[in-house]
Amino acid sequence: MRELALHILDIAENSISAGANRIEIMVKQDTRNDELCLSVMDNGKGMDEELLAKVMNPFITSRTTRKVGLGIPLLKQAAEACNGGLTIESEPGKGTRLTAKFQECHIDRMPLGNLADTFLTLLLGTPEVNFVLDYQVNDEVFYFDDSEVKEAIEGMSLTDYRVIEYLTNTIRDGINETKKYAIKQGVDHAHD
Repeated sequence: MRELALHILDIAENSISAGANRIEIMVKQDTRNDELCLSVMDNGKGMDEELLAKVMNPFITSRTTRKVGLGIPLLKQAAEACNGGLTIESEPGKGTRLTAKFQECHIDRMPLGNLADTFLTLLLGTPEVNFVLDYQVNDEVFYFDDSEVKEAIEGMSLTDYRVIEYLTNTIRDGINETKKYAIKQGVDHAHD
């Protein structure tokens, strides 16, 4: 995978496969401490200690659609190559939290990619799941919880063109405004 947003998509799909009905995605760019942190937390079935110990092995996957699971091992490798690391906390019946940290300005760090389109793909592709996006650049925060929109549209489909237009504009504008804050603060995000 060439973008971190694609890793987020893959991890969220793992959460959906694990039966999660709420998935929180957090992306924090802390330029003052030269750190990028990605976190995906779900309320799915979770993993016991035995499976958790094996999850870094590319030949172990809980998905039935394929026999290998390269996503997590590749993300771990990418994080470690950028002076970071990857942790997974999980408890059966309670869910899982995966966190990957990178040195923000490391020359080998992949670009974040199109976070807005990744989030929209998840949101529109699995409307039965509650998605939360928490995107931060230093002290600036864009927070979006789709449950508020789902409640406000009162039975309209998320795939109605008016709802899609609203979601697209809200999410893209929120992310872009948060990035603009970083530029105003003199932060260079050349590879994002």
